[in-house]
Amino acid sequence: MKSPSDFINEELEKRSWTQDDLAQVLGRTKSRVNEIVLGKQSISVEVAADLASAFGTTAQVWLDREAAYRLSLMKDDGSLVRKRARLYELGPVKEMQRRGWIEATDNPAELEKKILQFYRISSTDEEPCIHGAMRKTNANTPASPAQKAWAFRVRQVAASVPKASLGKYDESRLPQCMSALRRLAAHSSEVRKVPGLLSEYGIRFVVVEGLSGAKMSGFATRLDDDSPVIGISLRLDRLDSFWQTLGHELIHVKYRDLSPVDGDFYGTDELPIDVKPPMERRADEEAAAMLINPADLNSFILRVQPFYSTERINQFANTIKMHPTLILGQLFHRGEISPARLTKNNIPIREAITKAAITDGWGKCFYSGVMNE
Repeated sequence: MKSPSDFINEELEKRSWTQDDLAQVLGRTKSRVNEIVLGKQSISVEVAADLASAFGTTAQVWLDREAAYRLSLMKDDGSLVRKRARLYELGPVKEMQRRGWIEATDNPAELEKKILQFYRISSTDEEPCIHGAMRKTNANTPASPAQKAWAFRVRQVAASVPKASLGKYDESRLPQCMSALRRLAAHSSEVRKVPGLLSEYGIRFVVVEGLSGAKMSGFATRLDDDSPVIGISLRLDRLDSFWQTLGHELIHVKYRDLSPVDGDFYGTDELPIDVKPPMERRADEEAAAMLINPADLNSFILRVQPFYSTERINQFANTIKMHPTLILGQLFHRGEISPARLTKNNIPIREAITKAAITDGWGKCFYSGVMNE
């Protein structure tokens, strides 16, 4: 490909100019013009503008010639950059490395190998596909790379739990499991017993801290037909959020809402109920009903609205044998109380849950079934 200096020499020949003449025309030193003519100096915007004035062209012509020539000298056609870009499209690589999900490496070939292994795909041309239902911020948009990566990590961690350590899973026992969970929900201190209880019923329960910006709360999946999994992120460190998310995912397990999904995970804890997909509305409604009978809550609202005093909340809680914070949570989602009221009565549960459950996050790294702190 012709260089800009070739074009300059052609222009000089047309005019019978020497380099000294061009230096005088441009108002630049002879040494600087010599470097430009020999191609030792790239053409800047200012030089391009001067050449355009001297030769009756446009500055863009000279800038385009410079850019085209420099690109022609590059040995890499950009394929390596495209390959690295694709790897970063598949997931938040640096954060996955920091969390120990994939081994840290600067070698593109090794990085590709690690990511393919993580997603269990054979080529970067494939899109990671997972079976499951995810509770995330926006139900109507495809899952982000971070959300997919988190879901795959949930399955990885859950798969490390020996089946021999679990009770036998039997769908007919789910109502019994839900009743037992409801009894635990009545007391905030009992939250630590949730992982063990689910294990008794053959349900793997794991906690995986979410990735930056992922905004997901929970995930229900199956490793095989008899191995349901519930993963939660504890994105909101709140007692009411924990129980609603857990119930939501348990309803997905109940109905086997675990069809193959290619990035379009459904579920949300923020969209209005009337715009959620039917599967998610059902999960939300039945999860809420698992904790508080809707008829009881409706009756309470009709009697008390809008004066939800602490005394009345506590009286209702004692009557239905449920923790007051969970009542506040459902009142909030119905628009009956303000976010400030819910926040004021928040009970953090992360420490209790992460001590009792298999956890990956908050400084705890999970490697091949071994927790490292």
